[in-house]
Amino acid sequence: MKLPRDVSGPGLVKALGVLGYSVSRQKGSHVRVTTQRNGEHHEVVPNHHPIKTGTLSGILKSVAAHHRLNVEELVRVLGL
Repeated sequence: MKLPRDVSGPGLVKALGVLGYSVSRQKGSHVRVTTQRNGEHHEVVPNHHPIKTGTLSGILKSVAAHHRLNVEELVRVLGL
């Protein structure tokens, strides 16, 4: 599966809101989002446009593992 190439940091933070993630803090150009679903999970999202594909892949893999999904299912749920 090919990842989307035009995802921005704020767009990803908004999309992660579907899974209960909310901004817990920001330091410089990095935003930390946290969810309590399936236990506590934190993820750091760079506030860049676009997010580099390797960085996006790492974030999506971590979030997918926490929610017991594969990356393709996660991309569909987030609407990316």
